[in-house]
Amino acid sequence: MAKLRGLVLVGLLGAVLFTASPALAAPVRPAAVTVSVAHAAPVPVPAQTQPPGPVLDPAQTDKANSEKTRNKLVAGLIAVVLLGIVIWGRKIRSKKAKGS
Repeated sequence: MAKLRGLVLVGLLGAVLFTASPALAAPVRPAAVTVSVAHAAPVPVPAQTQPPGPVLDPAQTDKANSEKTRNKLVAGLIAVVLLGIVIWGRKIRSKKAKGS
């Protein structure tokens, strides 16, 4: 029964980790700020030559998402292996305790 429980736990953990998709970040909109000052001289504002904010390249975004997904898969695999080692070690320890 314990063997089945361990296998089910490892299987569920693996399924959750391998099917998890990376979170998609929502674009951040800059907040509009208005300032009113009494008796202030107007300050000339230079014209903007570039659009405000960073320019995102879809190819770089896709590459970053794929790297993040690969890192998550590697971390999940390591977690499953470590969990298997812990379960196996407890099984060996319980057999030694029963034998003594």
